Amino acid sequence: MEQNWSISLEHGNYASDLELLINDAMAAVSQTAKGYYVNIVTPAELGNPDNYLTEALLIYFGNKADTQFIDQCGCGGYVLRVWKNK
Repeated sequence: MEQNWSISLEHGNYASDLELLINDAMAAVSQTAKGYYVNIVTPAELGNPDNYLTEALLIYFGNKADTQFIDQCGCGGYVLRVWKNK
């Protein structure tokens, strides 16, 4: 996707299926074009995504992506921004 965008992974089975959340987050980053970012919104129940998602993304993408925890959003979920840089 050649634009900045957001994906919500905070509803449905995501809170109880961490593997599904990580796989869909990886797919979202893969779809993001170099030079852009995707905001990944994660379930409130799982807490800060730095504790379970950031490491998985950095292991998978290596130096091709950078992450930044943004904040807890008004909906209760958490936002992790992932830039695709290569």
